[in-house]
Amino acid sequence: MPSRTPLLDDRAFGRTLARMASEIVERSGGTEHLVLVGIQRRGVELADRLKRLIDTAEGSSLSSGKLDITLYRDDLQTIGPRPIVGETRLPDVHGKIVVIVDDVLYTGRTVRAALDEFADFGRPRRILLCVLIDRGGRELPIQADIVGTSVSTGPRDRVDVFVSELDGRDAVELVRQG
Repeated sequence: MPSRTPLLDDRAFGRTLARMASEIVERSGGTEHLVLVGIQRRGVELADRLKRLIDTAEGSSLSSGKLDITLYRDDLQTIGPRPIVGETRLPDVHGKIVVIVDDVLYTGRTVRAALDEFADFGRPRRILLCVLIDRGGRELPIQADIVGTSVSTGPRDRVDVFVSELDGRDAVELVRQG
């Protein structure tokens, strides 16, 4: 039977996002050329929240977007003949500092797919990776620039991220298989 260990409750979740928002501004040298892009699914909601936090703190109005990497996955053939593709909507990214936001960084394959997709939409000046949870276990040489929380996990473990917009609560749980 799997065991569930809370990693972030709703208050810790909020504090973590506030810290990450501050770090995004610091690492980007301000907000002038900053664009936030969330990876579908929960990365979009996290990017929207980070945008609101930054806009409130900095008096800015950041551009943002969302990215669906389904057609850029290296395991697309295993998904089946009719993959469900979500919306990709990006502002102009040419010459901008783009922060890709995702919920969990594990193998690095999702981020690689996102980078491949960005090549079709322009050439940002710089791309930063921001993740709520870094669980280790890379298969590709990819690392996050901004990390909410790091946790060591095994290959059979799972990290569940819950966001109130989709799940009715904010939390992160580590699920270990028995």
